[in-house]
Amino acid sequence: MTETTLALSSYFPQGLLCNPQIQTILASSHFRAWGRNPMVTAGKSVEIQVEGGIRLLGALSAHHRTTAKGLVIMLHGWEGSIDSTYMLCTGRSLFESGYDVFRLNFRDHGRSQHLNRGLFYAVLLEEIYQAVLQIAGKAGAMPVFLVGFSLGGNFVLRILKNHGYEAAKLIQHAVAISPVLNPRESTRYVDAHPLIRRYFLRKWKRSLQTKAALFPDTYDFSEILQLRTIGAITEALLRRYSDYDTPESYFNAYAVKDRDLAANPLPATIIVAADDPIIPLADFKKLTTGPATRLVVHDHGGHNGFLAGWPLRSWYDLAMLHIFNEHRF
Repeated sequence: MTETTLALSSYFPQGLLCNPQIQTILASSHFRAWGRNPMVTAGKSVEIQVEGGIRLLGALSAHHRTTAKGLVIMLHGWEGSIDSTYMLCTGRSLFESGYDVFRLNFRDHGRSQHLNRGLFYAVLLEEIYQAVLQIAGKAGAMPVFLVGFSLGGNFVLRILKNHGYEAAKLIQHAVAISPVLNPRESTRYVDAHPLIRRYFLRKWKRSLQTKAALFPDTYDFSEILQLRTIGAITEALLRRYSDYDTPESYFNAYAVKDRDLAANPLPATIIVAADDPIIPLADFKKLTTGPATRLVVHDHGGHNGFLAGWPLRSWYDLAMLHIFNEHRF
């Protein structure tokens, strides 16, 4: 494991913000996104079609009257969306600092369940990568940056693993915040925390109910919706609606393992917290990173949090600006 710190500043939260559960809950709390957001005001809905007729929904916020510093493509976490609090807050910071921002929804996220009959699975890397290529390809001469949170961070790391050399032709730098490495372990961690489990169950069940209502001839989730853990629902969905024989084969298909990033050529920064209640630090201690990949580990920060003081701005917002300004040329 290669561990370093950013030149920008160190991160030292105080008081209750040293609690990882509080950090994790506040990261997605709606009140953090209150107030004027010029990125949202400038946002235009964009539908992207990739191979197989798959359609994905996103939003582009562009500086039409001035030349932007670059384009940042953002990927949210599981059961999040382009309107998740951390997406809105970080996107606002980047947009106000002169960057164009494209926020991309995964399949079945962000009220996009109607666009595709097939269900979302985290293994669906290629459709996300094709969409990223399309978005980056329209940036012209601007530098392009890629950011992912949690499961979005996992997608970013798998892009580096599987498509690093091709992606490096279009993307200047990639950032993964609290990325999932071992999905099986992360599922267990989520199910072990009642508040976090209930948060994800509520959102996932609501999404599945919407999907079933849109495609009643294909999906009947009535029994599955009675289950009470993420692990149990995952296993039931895979058994009934996928080609995976076991949950283990599914989780392994999108895990990021020990040497997966050792040969990555695309400059990248991974930001994690040692107290993350969802992503165990032990996963990162096993990770071998090459010279292009920088791993930043803080003692505190929870999952997707890294909040410090009022107005609860995430440390990584400033870190990204530092990184992107440094890699623009």
